[in-house]
Amino acid sequence: MASRLRAAFVAVLLLLLLPIQAFAATYDLVIDRTPVVIDGKTRRVFSINGQIAGPTLRWKEGEDVTINVVNRLEEETSIHWHGILLPYQMDGVPMVSFAGIKPGATFTYRFKVRQSGTYWYHSHSGGQEQEGMYAPIVIEPATGERYKVARDYVVMLSDQHAMSAGAILRKLKQEPGYFNDRKRTLPGLMRDLGNARSGAERQAIIADRMAWGEMRMDPTDLADVTGYTFLVNGRGPTDNWTGLFRPGEKVRLRLINGSAMSIFDVRIPGLGLKVVQADGNDVKPVDVDELRIGVGETYDLIVEPREDRAYTIEAQSIDRRGFARATLATREGMAGQLPVLRPPGLLTPADMGHGAMGHGAMGHGGTNHNGTDPSTMDHSQMDHSKMDHSTMKPATVGQASSDTLAGLVHVPPVAALPGTKVLSYADLERLGRGYALPPPSRTVEVRLTGNMDKFIWSFDDRKYSESPVINFTEGETVRLVFRNETMMNHPIHLHGLWMDLDNGRSEGRPRKHVVIVPPGRTVAVTVQMSEVGRWPFHCHLLFHMMTGMFREFVVHPRGSARPAATPLPAPAGGGHAHH
Repeated sequence: MASRLRAAFVAVLLLLLLPIQAFAATYDLVIDRTPVVIDGKTRRVFSINGQIAGPTLRWKEGEDVTINVVNRLEEETSIHWHGILLPYQMDGVPMVSFAGIKPGATFTYRFKVRQSGTYWYHSHSGGQEQEGMYAPIVIEPATGERYKVARDYVVMLSDQHAMSAGAILRKLKQEPGYFNDRKRTLPGLMRDLGNARSGAERQAIIADRMAWGEMRMDPTDLADVTGYTFLVNGRGPTDNWTGLFRPGEKVRLRLINGSAMSIFDVRIPGLGLKVVQADGNDVKPVDVDELRIGVGETYDLIVEPREDRAYTIEAQSIDRRGFARATLATREGMAGQLPVLRPPGLLTPADMGHGAMGHGAMGHGGTNHNGTDPSTMDHSQMDHSKMDHSTMKPATVGQASSDTLAGLVHVPPVAALPGTKVLSYADLERLGRGYALPPPSRTVEVRLTGNMDKFIWSFDDRKYSESPVINFTEGETVRLVFRNETMMNHPIHLHGLWMDLDNGRSEGRPRKHVVIVPPGRTVAVTVQMSEVGRWPFHCHLLFHMMTGMFREFVVHPRGSARPAATPLPAPAGGGHAHH
C-alpha cells in the first residue's frame, strides 16, 4: 500500500514539473450567401456557417486559437476580431493588416487569447457587415467569472436593410437627403407659430429656426439611413428571440451592438439592469434602468426576474424609427408587451456651441434641453445637402478634463421616464487587472468633421485617402482629444489598443475599444501605444467609415524611423492564405 502511494506521489510530482502547455482550439468558419427568413420575409445575407448572426466563438483566456476562414463568395471578404488584442497581421482589415481573403481561398488566423469578456467579430470588407456578417465572442477568464449566474445569454443587436450597403451608399452620394422624410418645412413653422401661447414663445421659435438656418442644419438629424429592420441574434421583432429563466434566477445578458448604423437605447420594463462589464472589462456594478449603446460597444448586464411572466427586452433606435425586441420568459411561446416608440429627442443650437445655453440644462428626462415636450415638436429630419460643418464650434466647458466631462452626456437625451436612471460613462469604474499607465507625454487632437454636400465624413477635414496615417512610437502614452464638430453621434473605434476614457476618475477609468462622441462635444482618452503595428482608427458607423472617417495609427518599434504606413515585419507563426 505504501509503495503504491509513493508511486502515485512521484507521478503527480512529475506532472507538476512538466512545462505548462497552453490550451489550443481550432475553429472553422465558412463565408457564403444564404437565404434566411426575417420577420416572415426571405432575404439573402452574407452568412457565417450558414447563419445570421454567425456562431458564437467561446474561448478561454490564455489559449492559442486557430481559425480557418473559407471564402465561398464571389468577392473578397475578411474577418476582424473586434476589441481583441493580437498581432496586427491577424487584425483582419484588408489593405492595412493583410490582403483580404479572395474568392475560393482560405485564410488561417492564429493568435493567443490575452483577455476575457464579451466581444464580437465581423467583416471589414465593403458592406458585408450590414448584410449579416457578424457574430459574438465570449472569452472565459482564466480565473473564472467574477459573477455567478444561473443563465448566460448573448443579446446581439443589429440592423438589416432591404437595400444592399452599396445601393444605400450610392443613394447617399447622389442625394444626401435621400432617406429624409421628416424635413423641416414652412408649413411646420407656421403650425408651430400658430400653436405658440405667447409672443415670447413665438420669438423663441423664430430664434431657434434662425439659429439652425445659420448653421444650415436641422435639429432632428439623428440617423443618415432609415428603413432598417432591427434584429436580436438575427431575429426580427415578430420572430421574438426568447431566453428562458426560472423566477429568482440571476441571468447574464451579454449585450452587443453589431449594427451598421444604429445606436440604441435599451431597457427591460419591469427589471432593473446591473451593468457589470463594458467593452469586455469588468466594472464596479452599476444599477440602472436604461442604457445607450453605440455601434461596436458591448455591455454585460445581470438581471433577476422574480415573476413567472414574460419580460420584453427592447432596444429603440436613437431616431425612434423602430426597435429590436426579444423576450425573457419562463416558457417558450410567451411574449411581453410590444414596445411603444417614444418621441425622438431634439438637438438645440446650444448642443452645437451656438447661443448661450449651458450644459447644465442637459439631462436624461422626457423633455428636451429647453424644457419642451418632444411630442409637441416638429419631428423633421435635416436636409443633408445643406449642411455646412465649417460654421460649427464644439461646445466645451473649461479646460483639460472639464470640457471632456461635459462630453459624457447623452445627446439627444434618452427621454427616459421621470425617476429612472440612465447609464452614463461617468458611472463606469473599471475593476481589477491593475496596470501601470504612465502620464501622457503628448496630446493629439482629432477633429470629427464632415462635408454633407458630398456625403463625406472625415477627421480634421481630410478623408482617409488624403491623410491616411498618424504615427506613434511603441511604449509612449498619448492623450487623444476628440472634438466633434458635427451634429451626429460618432462611435469611435480603435483597433488593437485600449482607450482609457477620461470620465473624471483618477483611478479605475473605464477601458474601452469604442467611445461615443456626442454632437458638438469633446471626449478624451488615454492610450498606451503598447502594440507595434498598423491599427485602424475610425467611426464605427459603416457609411461614415466608408466615406473617409478612417485613419491608421502606425505604432513603430522603439528606436525605429517613422516611414508613413510602411509594412512592419510579420510575426513568426502568423496566418496564411491559400487557394
